[in-house]
Amino acid sequence: MFTPHQTLSQSISDAVPSANASRLTMPLTSWHFDTLTLDGQGRELRRQQRQAGYYTERLGDRAPLDMVAIPSGCFSMGTPAAEANSPKRESPQHPVQVAPFYLSKYPITQVQWLAVAKLPPVRRPLRAKAARFRGDARPVETVSWLDAVEFCDRLSWKTGRRYRLPSEAEWEYACRAGTTTPFYCGDTLNTNLANYDGRHRYGQGRTGRFRQKTTVVGSFLPNDFGLYDMQGNVWEWCADFWHPSYENAPQDGRIWLDDGDETSRPLRGGSWMYFPSYCRAATRIHYPPQFKSYNVGFRVACSP
Repeated sequence: MFTPHQTLSQSISDAVPSANASRLTMPLTSWHFDTLTLDGQGRELRRQQRQAGYYTERLGDRAPLDMVAIPSGCFSMGTPAAEANSPKRESPQHPVQVAPFYLSKYPITQVQWLAVAKLPPVRRPLRAKAARFRGDARPVETVSWLDAVEFCDRLSWKTGRRYRLPSEAEWEYACRAGTTTPFYCGDTLNTNLANYDGRHRYGQGRTGRFRQKTTVVGSFLPNDFGLYDMQGNVWEWCADFWHPSYENAPQDGRIWLDDGDETSRPLRGGSWMYFPSYCRAATRIHYPPQFKSYNVGFRVACSP
């Protein structure tokens, strides 16, 4: 079991998934859901039904935390040179083998945050209410990387399972869900599938709504793994040190702590106030671990 006396480096390194893990071991509940693929102009091309498994942590009477089983697999991380709006920090594209793990179905919500913030501190205090756009089912935001790690540590202490932030490789693998296009729904995006600044378009897609705030998690269809809000709504912290490119990046999906910048941490997924190009599966930005903003949140991972 996790103990409150472990150091930050211990809690991260101990949580790295083993490349030899072959299966997920928690009893899972199955559910069916629809996914949507768009054509190059952002119109509905294909709707399919998928199935995934998850388990639920009970954080309180009104705060279940659903953790989706992400299967192992290999994918190409980063962007090919031909992809529009792909800066150098997303290259070189390289193969990564990811071990199975669990990832929260939604970004952490405000009611989930409140339940964990009431638990005893591990390393730092947490504000009970940490959001500009209030609502139990809206994502928590205005939380730093340090706050997110504290949340994971308290959750680990409560449950006996080792919760953590995902690695960048895990996050991108989970977002793509077996696709190779810029977005998990295809070559472009529309505001019926994600919350972003729809006054701007990507590729041959269409313009749409600019909601100017976060939306309730799960308001849009999920990707093929059953994960919601991986594009837009709030940026999501990852566990790695920041690296300006993928030169010498690990190929096993682990949290990348070698030869990086410990004073800056990566974020993924775009947000409600960013252009659609920032919602691409490969997009990565970075900020100091103390940084907070009303468009930054997180989701949690757990290894088998």
